[in-house]
Amino acid sequence: YHRVDTSRYRDFTPNQNILVTEAAGLALCFKTNSSRISVHTYFHSMGNGANMTGINQYGYDLYIKKNKEWLYAASKAKYEKDNLLSLISNMDTSQKECLLYLPAFSVIDSIKIGIDEQADIESLPNPFRHRIIIFGSSFTHGTSANRSGMSYPLMVERDTGLYIMNLGVSGNSKLQQSFARVLADADADAFIFDAFSNPSAKEIEERFDSFVKTIRESHPTTPLIFMQTIYREERNFDKRADRYEQDKMDMAEKVVKEAMKRDKNIYFINPKNYTGDDHVTSTDGIHPSALGYYRWAKTIEPLLLTILKKYRIE
Repeated sequence: YHRVDTSRYRDFTPNQNILVTEAAGLALCFKTNSSRISVHTYFHSMGNGANMTGINQYGYDLYIKKNKEWLYAASKAKYEKDNLLSLISNMDTSQKECLLYLPAFSVIDSIKIGIDEQADIESLPNPFRHRIIIFGSSFTHGTSANRSGMSYPLMVERDTGLYIMNLGVSGNSKLQQSFARVLADADADAFIFDAFSNPSAKEIEERFDSFVKTIRESHPTTPLIFMQTIYREERNFDKRADRYEQDKMDMAEKVVKEAMKRDKNIYFINPKNYTGDDHVTSTDGIHPSALGYYRWAKTIEPLLLTILKKYRIE
């Protein structure tokens, strides 16, 4: 259940190796007529961050299709490496299409799904269409979301039916060539980038063009959609943080707009504020709460759809 094959890509740092093998955004798709669903997991490692719920880090987030939409069904977590969870019970015995998001900040060795003894279970093909990769920071990874299925990429995924492959790497999305090579090798119809949240203004200026060039060697006309980073609430009174963040935002806008003059398939999403103007959505001064991520998803969704429609991705 790793997102990147670290035996193939060997130039990550030890911390990045862990991040790309965490299961953020990965899901199991199956149908069953069972009245209950349980999960038996053996974890290789489990997240334990202070600014996140256990359900997001090492728990499961279950959705069941109802009236053609994915409806929340259950979520649960237990901090044990050999982990048995009863996710939901007392359901009817009709056939149910299930989407089970895996823990966002844990590395998983094995998973078994438990059902009623006489019930059936069958794997389902991917219920989402196209192949869109989103690369980014802890925001994209889902830090401080209340559940693993509540990162903004996955909310867009369920809303639109588009397959959003999450390559969020908490704190490590700095336009590095190591990640550019992974993206260049990937099969994708479009790329979305939360690329300016982690690097400094200087790193953005120095690395952006070479990052794009590496991806373009394999994807010469694939749409590259760059998002401006969000306003961090830690800026409200910390003048140093305010200057540092504004410099990043200014440099991000500069380098992308220059690239757009050379490449008609590069785009820049730069709304006034992803998470609202009421300053109530921050968990720790940096990461949004679930409400903030919900607003983020709803803000970018129509902008993304407008761009993707040009490429018949809809």
